[in-house]
Amino acid sequence: MVRKKEILIFYITSILFVCLELLFILFNMYYMAVIIPLVALIVYWSLFSLDKLMLFVVLCTPLSLKYHIPGVELGQISVGMALPTEPLMFGIMLIFFLNIAYAGYDKKILRHPVSIFILLSLAWIFVTCFTSTMQFVSFKFLVERMWDVMVFYFLGILLFKKTKNIYTFNWVYIISFTGVIVYTMIRHYPSHFSEKGAHIAVNPFYNDHTAYGALLAMFLPVLGGLSLIKRNKRSIRIAAFILFLVFLLALAFSYSRAAWLSTVAVIAVFILMLLRVQLKWILACFAVGICLFFVYQTRIIMQLQRNNTDVSQDIGKEIQSIGNISSDASNRERLNRWSCAIHMWEDKPFFGYGPGTYSFKYAPYQLPFMRTIISTNQGTHGNAHNEYLGPLAEQGLFGMLAMLGIAISVFFLAFRLFYNLKDPDMRILVISIFLGLVSYFIHGMMNNFLDTDKASVPFWGFIGMLVAIDLNTKAEAEKTPEAVA
Repeated sequence: MVRKKEILIFYITSILFVCLELLFILFNMYYMAVIIPLVALIVYWSLFSLDKLMLFVVLCTPLSLKYHIPGVELGQISVGMALPTEPLMFGIMLIFFLNIAYAGYDKKILRHPVSIFILLSLAWIFVTCFTSTMQFVSFKFLVERMWDVMVFYFLGILLFKKTKNIYTFNWVYIISFTGVIVYTMIRHYPSHFSEKGAHIAVNPFYNDHTAYGALLAMFLPVLGGLSLIKRNKRSIRIAAFILFLVFLLALAFSYSRAAWLSTVAVIAVFILMLLRVQLKWILACFAVGICLFFVYQTRIIMQLQRNNTDVSQDIGKEIQSIGNISSDASNRERLNRWSCAIHMWEDKPFFGYGPGTYSFKYAPYQLPFMRTIISTNQGTHGNAHNEYLGPLAEQGLFGMLAMLGIAISVFFLAFRLFYNLKDPDMRILVISIFLGLVSYFIHGMMNNFLDTDKASVPFWGFIGMLVAIDLNTKAEAEKTPEAVA
């Protein structure tokens, strides 16, 4: 009897749906004929297949567009959201919270070192929202950070416990991103792939060519790994290698010097891992390098000021211009933003100005000799241009330490997995995902894009993948006879 009722409901719903679609077509409401089925599919996935809805968000992320709410502004900056991804992530987060309230959550995930640093970061953001100089802005920042982390890290780990979902996530993003690359190349061609043309060719999917370059650099190691994993079919490996070359070409034409630099850093880390150099020595060398910079900073800055090479269509000169802090407006503006962040922290060292407030508060901290032709008092040309100094200014010292804690814990996890895993395909998967994160961690020293869906989805997703692989490895080890004995 129950089965007959289900069949009856199915047919009635189907007939009503078809009639509704016909009415929309009859009255030339074609957009509604497309929207209604999509909304119905999203509702169905929300109720019965949340994993498919998450992957749909991943598919939409490279294609998402920023929508600015008419008439809603904070100072000179309009308030908006990325459509359709951010509303969907907010909805998935609410469903996830309801599921936790009903069925609980895996405590092993919460106890993982990476999870602890992420939870500490979220907790400190929550605390600094109350001490913020702009509480509405800060709580908005907290909600946005939460839907990124909850959906693609905490819920993502559950998705990635099935290794095939790791491959699916990456391929879905890559395929969608490839469409954006083709679109960008077509728009870039009329300017003969010039440096100036790269700035506008990425519109409307990216408002900045550096964000576009950052994501290209992030997925290059992943495509390299997918082309080497023997478990994949030969056709899949060939497709991955071809796309690797496409992404590499797109990276070259992005004219994103920060992305180029992060790619070089990725190669260096990859070589060190192949040589099985322990992470503690790498971190020690990095710390010594920072100390030497501060000791000899005057000489270093004087040397850099002699570099007058400006950006150019010549790739060689473009690379040389990375160190130009005398006439390159982009480089000098980064120094201006970093200087402001440090001075803001000096004024509010413990709690900072509040999450998400840098753009509104940094203007008075601009020193006259640091300002450039692209300096602004409205924060319309980006944020602190640094994923570590931004939290320092907005959340105080603990905010920056929490971000560094996430990065260092991910490094330790990836090195341990790479050295201990026996399955060669799994080792390739781990190192390719990790090198994608390395690219962003390095890039985060020069830009900050985690407040955008395009960067945050793969960033938190990649970290979730590594943690899921770690938990799976530990679970398999506990099942072995040796572990039982």
